[in-house]
Amino acid sequence: MDIKEKRFEQDIESYMLNYGGYTKGNLSTYNRETAIDLPKLIQYIKATQPKEWQKYERNYGADAEKRLYKRFQECVDTFGLTYVLKHGFEDRGAKIKIVSFKENTTLNDSVLADYNSNIVTCTRQFKYSTENENSIDMVLSVNGIPVVALELKDQLTGQSVANAKKQFMTDRNPKEFCFRFDNRFLVYFAVDLYEVAMTTKLDGEKTFFLPFNQGSNGAGNVGGKGNPENKNGYATSYLWEKVLTKDSLLNILQRFLQRVEEEKIVYSNGKEVKKKSVKLIFPRFHQLDVVSKLVADVKDNGSGHNYLIQHSAGSGKSNSIAWLAYQLTELHDKDNKPIFTSVIVVNDRTVLDRQTQNTIYGFDHTKGVVEKIDDDKHSADLKAAINNGKKIIITTIQKFPYIYNEIDDTTDRRFAIIVDEAHNSQTGKNAAKLKTALADTEDALREYAELEGLAEDEVKDQEDKLVDEMLSHGKHKNLSFFAFTATPKSKTLEIFGTPRENGKGFRPFHIYSMKQAIEEGFILDVLKNFMHYKTCYRIAKQTPDNPEVPANKAVKAVLRYKELHPHNIAQKTAIIIETYRSVTKNKINGRAKAMVVTASRLHAIRYYHEMKRYIESHGYDDVEILIAFSGVVKDGEFEYTEEGLNKRKDGTTIKESQLPSEFNKDEYAMLVVAEKYQTGFDEPLLHTMFVDKKLKDVKAVQTLSRLNRICPGKTDTFVLDFVNTADDIQKAFEPYYEATYLDEEINVNMIYDTRQLLRQKGIYDENDIQEFLKIFLKKDQNDSDLGTLTSLLKPVVARYEAMNEEERFEVKKTVKNFNKWYSYITQISRMFDRSLQEEYTYTQYLEKMLPPVSDTRNVDLEDKLKLEYYKIQEDFHGDISLAPTEATKTLENPKSLKTAGFMSEEDALLEEIISKINERFDGIFSEGDRVIVETLYNRAKENKKLNRQAQKNDEEVYTKSIFPEVFKQVAQDCYMEQMKAFSKLFEDKRFYDTVMATLAQETYRTSNRV
Repeated sequence: MDIKEKRFEQDIESYMLNYGGYTKGNLSTYNRETAIDLPKLIQYIKATQPKEWQKYERNYGADAEKRLYKRFQECVDTFGLTYVLKHGFEDRGAKIKIVSFKENTTLNDSVLADYNSNIVTCTRQFKYSTENENSIDMVLSVNGIPVVALELKDQLTGQSVANAKKQFMTDRNPKEFCFRFDNRFLVYFAVDLYEVAMTTKLDGEKTFFLPFNQGSNGAGNVGGKGNPENKNGYATSYLWEKVLTKDSLLNILQRFLQRVEEEKIVYSNGKEVKKKSVKLIFPRFHQLDVVSKLVADVKDNGSGHNYLIQHSAGSGKSNSIAWLAYQLTELHDKDNKPIFTSVIVVNDRTVLDRQTQNTIYGFDHTKGVVEKIDDDKHSADLKAAINNGKKIIITTIQKFPYIYNEIDDTTDRRFAIIVDEAHNSQTGKNAAKLKTALADTEDALREYAELEGLAEDEVKDQEDKLVDEMLSHGKHKNLSFFAFTATPKSKTLEIFGTPRENGKGFRPFHIYSMKQAIEEGFILDVLKNFMHYKTCYRIAKQTPDNPEVPANKAVKAVLRYKELHPHNIAQKTAIIIETYRSVTKNKINGRAKAMVVTASRLHAIRYYHEMKRYIESHGYDDVEILIAFSGVVKDGEFEYTEEGLNKRKDGTTIKESQLPSEFNKDEYAMLVVAEKYQTGFDEPLLHTMFVDKKLKDVKAVQTLSRLNRICPGKTDTFVLDFVNTADDIQKAFEPYYEATYLDEEINVNMIYDTRQLLRQKGIYDENDIQEFLKIFLKKDQNDSDLGTLTSLLKPVVARYEAMNEEERFEVKKTVKNFNKWYSYITQISRMFDRSLQEEYTYTQYLEKMLPPVSDTRNVDLEDKLKLEYYKIQEDFHGDISLAPTEATKTLENPKSLKTAGFMSEEDALLEEIISKINERFDGIFSEGDRVIVETLYNRAKENKKLNRQAQKNDEEVYTKSIFPEVFKQVAQDCYMEQMKAFSKLFEDKRFYDTVMATLAQETYRTSNRV
């Protein structure tokens, strides 16, 4: 058998010529200087545009061919070859096409004839240079223009895709005319028997190749890097059998390949500099695959279907959404009618996602096709865009509740809704209003009329608001949803997912897994370098009495006391700052940044101040911090806002909207956050995360994934977690590492059980509902009707308020549960149960009127507790490996819709509560440790001079200058009295420093307590 590289080359050529739509190329008329086969281009133009060519000949006579090339190259130099291939060029009244693309309809026979006149050639050993006889293994040309270059390697001859990449990087001079960016070749493939890589720009040693593989189990399936085994040929045959056939290549050139201009703000010598760049975007294989499969499915099955795309971070989701949006607008059915009136791209952030918006708008498009309903526009603009039939509309889902009943008749209008980051917002009231606004309810009307034994016109004539609401429930033939997310929840899977092959539950339509993204190098594995610190402490009661306090609230109060204790925050701050300086600072060429994730806004404030104090007291000038939180936070007598704390060195305020770009500057090292920037924040320089907050499930994945973005020089990440163990994080990540499934459909009849539970509470009855609806459903509302409605709800609220705390809790939760689940179930099922709809209409308003459950017995234990001793120690450091099973990656639907039980507040003795907490969190303190700390604390506390100094000086002077000297003397006195007992204090410097710092803060706090 011939195992030489030429055999590989020959096999590819054979397929391209026999099945791929190519003719065999030769170089007889190819000009190396101009890098074009001009006779072939002229041949194509004469065949497809004879009248335009006649204009050329009339204008230029014998120089027509030269002048055509001159004008062609002028336009390529100005706009790039990508643009010229798509749009052609004009010259003195002649409009010239360079290539003919297929249209989305079959109405125009001449267009198909032009398409078939394209001259696509496959040339082996393509000699391109004016300097030497170097050749490219294989080149694909369109109408004489070389656009695809392939270097082929064969493992059987000892070479691989790595050698092919190196050949492009070292042996192909990017200054050669044919290799200039967007001038001739538009994509370069490095290919061997098992893998493919590609790039759109040759840049010598800096050339950046992307993997162009299917994934180990094939495109769209669960797997890692590489390609699956191909029993019928080469593992990489998909490249020439699927991607580079004539039809596929021309489709990519027309609908996928994009020349994009970007403007970024970079910082040079402390100044902002706008840096412009141009790049070509050629789809990665999974992007090409998902868009092609979605478009094909819609083409075959029409509108009215839902699709869930589970694509990891690093998948290039914004590009996939943009390609899909444009191609759905062009899609026609078998009768050559557009399938969709409009494509609406929605996300659930209050502020429109700029990355997706800019990507869609940045793609080459006809002016007026895209309408951005961004921060400067309102719901009225969204209404106008929908009513006017704009082709692509980009908006947030929050705008729909304001205009859902103002959209023009949607009969015979179809909508594709692309959901960017499909999470809870797609299961709630905003999503329901979106469907109400856009749904064509003719089919639902027909179904309802049949069930009720009425004619459709009779139903319409009733003008019944409840019926109108019910008609919007369930799925609709005019609405197709395309939901993109990396972390689907169970509701997301049920609404958008595809039924599984075993008939149970749901799966994503297409998958590009976290595992594959990591293995292909598009994101970093944030679990590779995970450290957990265990906090060990003991809390003591420092009050002679032993009061009874509400147990649950007391436990929370004690834990909060520990979390906010100055010593706790001080110890963790020291670890955070020193870890940043020793681990993080020198990463990413000295530009690495860190994020501190805190449990609350007050925690963030305390951390921010302690970190600033620590940095200043140690004289560090290389750690500048920023903080992110919402609203106003009160800490003691002081009030804080984000903008009030974030100041530049010149004293100017960093506005909330400026924070991401400011944090990107080299002068800022760390960002302290409280419920902000844990999702959707894209800062590639973020290397390290310090977590002091309980994280669960999707929240853990989203938060830690802020670190996974890649950038030059970034090779790893680091997570230091004070709260969540390695097992906690592993459990959170496993459902989303490969693919996520749902075990079974939800039982929609459970909503009846929930209603029955609610009725059993006895705060309202059927008569209350009907009296309310008489007013609510009136056709002609007057000014007093709202007051009447609230008056009707007052007796119900009074019954609620007369209940005890546990009963109020159960009622409030059950009402909320009923509303939440009814809203969700009616998105997936059309129930047509009027009594349920009536109840839901009533309970929506009732929920708003019911006061929250509150316990007036607030527990303040601040003066009754003291932190007796405290240690923080490394508990785990290493790689959290993920190996999800079918069970761990399958989410479960609830088997009942019952509310969570009320936690009764039984009173317990404070001493008992403290003991239970200490049992959970106690560390490896010896009794000797306790003796040392307690003895030193009591001696220091009894020192009246020290007490006066604490009251006269600020904390920093006291803890750094005054207390250390006193502590040293006290410690020496104790040592002289009991050498054996106190020897550890002088043998372990870290123990000495920790005890001293703790007692300094504690004695200062005690002395200054009012």
